[in-house]
Amino acid sequence: MKPKPEDRIFAILHDFVRQWDIPSVHHFKGDPFQVLVSCLLSQRTLEHITLAASRRLFARADTAPALCRLSADEIATLIDAVRYAQTKAKWLHAIALALEPVHDRVPDTLDALLELPGVGRKTANLVLTIGYDKLGICVDTHVHRVTNRWGYVHTRTPDATEMALRAKLPERYWKVINTYLVPFGKHHCQPLSPKCSTCPLLPFCDQVGVTTHR
Repeated sequence: MKPKPEDRIFAILHDFVRQWDIPSVHHFKGDPFQVLVSCLLSQRTLEHITLAASRRLFARADTAPALCRLSADEIATLIDAVRYAQTKAKWLHAIALALEPVHDRVPDTLDALLELPGVGRKTANLVLTIGYDKLGICVDTHVHRVTNRWGYVHTRTPDATEMALRAKLPERYWKVINTYLVPFGKHHCQPLSPKCSTCPLLPFCDQVGVTTHR
């Protein structure tokens, strides 16, 4: 296994990913409610579509009480460009109803966030890290694939990857790993034929599972 000096890897990533746009949810950094909503909208949806749909929705309702005043059908119309708009609209309306009695406060613990409709570990961790600036590790398909390709972890599912990273990755990188590896995984370390020949992280990568590359 090649050595994995985390400080060097994350210093390289910090500079390398600047060439790509930040994930859409980061446009709402510091607002836990908007981070939560935007993250739910982003599931299986392209970034630019997610951002546009989020902004349309927030122009009408940017808090839980305001969202409560919209029906699920009205929400679905505002976010109709995202995938599974009807289902996501029902989740959002249910979340707004759950939050409104507590004065629009989005929970700031992982366990409480996981009790909300449609919220899984990825979304909950993103609300903690981007919305509240608290510790968490948001593992999506890119974080899962890339860290296993490096040989840094050896796991079969994103949830298992999160647990492995919590045990191994220094805490100073917990909040940023998703920010860096989402654009890196989308544009460079892609699922099929990653761009290994021009990758600045190749010296630290075991290329696990890579059969073809550019």
